[in-house]
Amino acid sequence: SSRCLPNIRLRSTSPIVVTSSFSSRLVTSSKTPENGADVSATRLSLAESFVSAFPTKVQPYLRLARLDKPIGTWLLLWPCCWSLGLAASSPVPDVKLMAACAIGAVIMRSAGCTINDLWDRDLDQKVERTRVRPIASGEVSPQNAIKFLGVQLLAGLGVLSTFNTYTIALGASSLGLVVAYPLMKRIMGWPQLVLGLTYNWGALIGWPAVYGTAYWPATVPLYLAGVSWTLVYDSIYAHQDRTDDILVGIKSTALTWGAHNKHFMTFFSASSIACFGAAGYMVDLAYPFYGGLALAAAHLAWQVKTVNLNNVKDCHAKFVSNKWFGAIMFASICAGQI
Repeated sequence: SSRCLPNIRLRSTSPIVVTSSFSSRLVTSSKTPENGADVSATRLSLAESFVSAFPTKVQPYLRLARLDKPIGTWLLLWPCCWSLGLAASSPVPDVKLMAACAIGAVIMRSAGCTINDLWDRDLDQKVERTRVRPIASGEVSPQNAIKFLGVQLLAGLGVLSTFNTYTIALGASSLGLVVAYPLMKRIMGWPQLVLGLTYNWGALIGWPAVYGTAYWPATVPLYLAGVSWTLVYDSIYAHQDRTDDILVGIKSTALTWGAHNKHFMTFFSASSIACFGAAGYMVDLAYPFYGGLALAAAHLAWQVKTVNLNNVKDCHAKFVSNKWFGAIMFASICAGQI
């Protein structure tokens, strides 16, 4: 499944009743020592409370767009911000461009989730963590989801049209990856690589958004840094579903890497940090950038060393912590412009 995630894994011994309102959803479950999941009493997050404030007929579409789970938006937005930071001539990137990227990240992440759920609606019904998704649970029909997707894509096009021509063309070229990613989980053992290529496209966007043309010596290393980062955090994420993925035939690096998972994660963590360093070097960032880079490296090392890959709750917590990794790298890039 994609970064369009509910934040809990459901392991239920009695029927699940799904309604269109968070406040009326009944989940009966238990906590097991093996997976660490406890959903018997779930406190609504701020984002979930926001969604639950809407009319019940609207809520399934907001959950389909994952407005109740903003982590995916952060992971999509940070590469855009990094690229804008590299292109900036001061410690503060262009605020209008950052706002446009933020709106675009919300919209395109939501569209990606709709595409993912349309592709995966049959598989989602067989996976504990995803069977309550709006299409899989029957709250939103595939026909209505397609209509909703049309609205999302039009909104995304509207945001993209505010950029210069070069950026519009470069941004639109990522749509094929957005559509193809859900298929990759069925045919290749490294679908997280395709997710990384998709989710970090913004690393290529920021510079041309500022200058109207690309500077590949900086943006390509930045892009590769993001792709390597995604291979780490999404492999951690994929461990939540290993048992179900085997049963339904979904492929992931969590399964492909097997007993060598942490070795691969360590390699790609190092690769990410090295590529970030190369990107900073190519635009002559000052020494504060490298201090922040060391802090980001420590964050990745902490994730890989301490994550319990057999504990669903811990995997989710480490996955979500990557919004702070993205923030550290953004602050480091900005500091390097001083």
